[in-house]
Amino acid sequence: MTEERPVVLVVEDEPGYVEALTVGLAVEGFGVLGAGSLAEARALLGAIDPDLILLDVMLPDGSGLDLCRELRATSQIPVIVVSARSEEVDVVVGLELGASDYVTKPYRLRELVARIRSVLRRPPSEDARRLALGEITIDLEGRSVTRAGTPVPLSRREFDLLALLAEHQGQVVTRERCLDALWWGVELSDTRTLDTHVKRLRAKLEGDPATPRHLVTVRGVGFRLDP
Repeated sequence: MTEERPVVLVVEDEPGYVEALTVGLAVEGFGVLGAGSLAEARALLGAIDPDLILLDVMLPDGSGLDLCRELRATSQIPVIVVSARSEEVDVVVGLELGASDYVTKPYRLRELVARIRSVLRRPPSEDARRLALGEITIDLEGRSVTRAGTPVPLSRREFDLLALLAEHQGQVVTRERCLDALWWGVELSDTRTLDTHVKRLRAKLEGDPATPRHLVTVRGVGFRLDP
């Protein structure tokens, strides 16, 4: 993995998008490689190890989601799905297959770059069980949370939800995944229970819960914990 100039593999068959991304991402400090099909992408991935993949869904020789599924079986390279398909089911399927994020076309380059940088962020490697989120520190082993050095009391499920989001920091976690992880085997008559837990976490962790900086809602999909 290149530290000074992260390499982004753009798997996209529309030349206009590839050209714009090549220029725009280069200005932002990224190296860019392009593949116009699944076959080209697979060939490149056999020779290089990019830092991140921007993956279109509709490609000449198949669905980009198939490549995402293949990658998750052998690799943890972050994948951002970029597609004109914006229906909720498409977004959920992409995320459930292991995509780190899902961006719909048309998009603004500034937003895409922000998403790329967010996905590329990782917790400190020297202590992967202790995650730093600004002034918030999460000790996964000790099941404790502090904010600016002050302990934050959380219920069991509040901590479990925060830990789930923290372990996927910068990535969207679907509502379905949150519900399965926290209430597996429990039939909930009202899924607003999840929203209640999110609201309580914001009240305890955010400086302004009404305008959250860390625990962000991705409307119609789920939640994302941003640094």
